[in-house]
Amino acid sequence: MTPRDPVTMPAPQGPTPEAYAAFDLLPTMVALVHIDGRPVFVNAAFETVLGLSRRSVLRGSLFEWFIEPEVIRDTVAAVARNEFAISRFEGQLRRPPGAPGEPLPAHVVVTQTDMPDVVLVELLEIEQQTRQDREERALDQAQATKELLRNLAHEIKNPLGGIRGAAQLLQMELESKELTEYTQVIIHEADRLQALVDRLLAPHRKPHLVGDVNIHEVCERVRSLILAEFPRGLKVVRDYDASIPEFRGDREQLIQAVLNIARNAAEALAERIAAGDACIRFKTRVARQVTIGKQRYRLALELHISDNGPGIPESIRDRIFYPLVSGREGGSGLGLTLAQTFVQQHMGTIECESVPGNTEFKILIPLP
Repeated sequence: MTPRDPVTMPAPQGPTPEAYAAFDLLPTMVALVHIDGRPVFVNAAFETVLGLSRRSVLRGSLFEWFIEPEVIRDTVAAVARNEFAISRFEGQLRRPPGAPGEPLPAHVVVTQTDMPDVVLVELLEIEQQTRQDREERALDQAQATKELLRNLAHEIKNPLGGIRGAAQLLQMELESKELTEYTQVIIHEADRLQALVDRLLAPHRKPHLVGDVNIHEVCERVRSLILAEFPRGLKVVRDYDASIPEFRGDREQLIQAVLNIARNAAEALAERIAAGDACIRFKTRVARQVTIGKQRYRLALELHISDNGPGIPESIRDRIFYPLVSGREGGSGLGLTLAQTFVQQHMGTIECESVPGNTEFKILIPLP
């Protein structure tokens, strides 16, 4: 018996499915299973991951969705017989018939219930668990970075003003044009450092989450700016989901965040722009039942910004959101740091996947 040949089984007696409606709010896959493998109930996450309706899943045996059905069978039996109150193991779920992709690795937890011969099976996608851990580390790192930058910027800003003022006074006293050139250098470099300090302090401005933001207006604004800066050899493709609602946010901050990512992409595409086949893609979608950090959201905006450039160097791939880390000569290394900060101030998260020929940033922001 396999998922390709489901066997219809009578459902065991017990409470009605309405009694389990709360399970549909969970981000993890949850199933109530009889000792012989007959599902009593599977939640919405189970349907979403498998890509099948709940009715289809309930028609067969849950055991046969596993690559090693004997492991889940023995574990369910042992927990149902009260040999263990709870048992865990690493398993692999089969993909539905005709669905592409490798088996889905999952951390499986089997727990007792108060119903005879029925246990609760919870499956947490290992990829999802890894992503959540990565998000939490990114949030901790971002917070530490903010404090470091704030302290560093303030320590630099105060003496910098004194240096510039002293150089101006000295320039007024000097009569030699050759000597005033040196004071001009001091003033110019002090202004440049001042601008850098202002950029370091910029993320600490609280966002003005008072307006309704249309993400497609943000993307269109960034698109026009990028095409004006790179008028030849660059194509910006749009793939929008028009059903995405507006949300409360800071439009200018989001424009800056998306622009920083898109400009980095365009600069990385220099060779392809010269060849005339450079492409940046904006794609928007609605994600459902999304966990960002430790908060669960019913709906979230999913914005993908991808390019067909050479990819991010492997040596900095894990550090691209750190301040002063840049993959190109002359870069300040602040663009992605600011983008991450602005997105996080909207309770969102930003991720990046990069291989040669395709780099993709994904922004998630909760929707009302």
